[in-house]
Amino acid sequence: MHTSINGLNLVVNFVIYLQNFAMAMQAARRQGVRLPPEVNRILYVRNLPYKITAEEMYDIFGKYGGIRQIRVGNTAETKGTAYVVYEDIFDAKNACDHLSGFNVCGRYLVVLYYQANRAFKKIDQDKKQAELDKMKAKYGLSTPEVAK
Repeated sequence: MHTSINGLNLVVNFVIYLQNFAMAMQAARRQGVRLPPEVNRILYVRNLPYKITAEEMYDIFGKYGGIRQIRVGNTAETKGTAYVVYEDIFDAKNACDHLSGFNVCGRYLVVLYYQANRAFKKIDQDKKQAELDKMKAKYGLSTPEVAK
């Protein structure tokens, strides 16, 4: 009886040790580490096979840390792309570093950090062009079209 209680204490102490060790490792990873400004928890992945499933994405990207969300493109414009959101920025950086150029079904992945300002830049340009066209029509102005 005495040994089983000691054994239980040993297991409890070991679990506490592992938890403390994990917290210390996370603190050490973050302490004094400055990441470039473009690094964030959201990865934009291109050149995916069209038939890839979310489960397969979790298998590939989950090896680098906890994942909060994966969004795989399903329209004609977004097929072959996905967004992967990690719980921790260091896990996202590790995944980006290791999975850029990773071969999946004969296709080499392009893994980038998501940048909101780039994603909405095209939308803003289209909106500004529509406003400009409306103003031209309102005031009867016309300018020669420039080849793009």
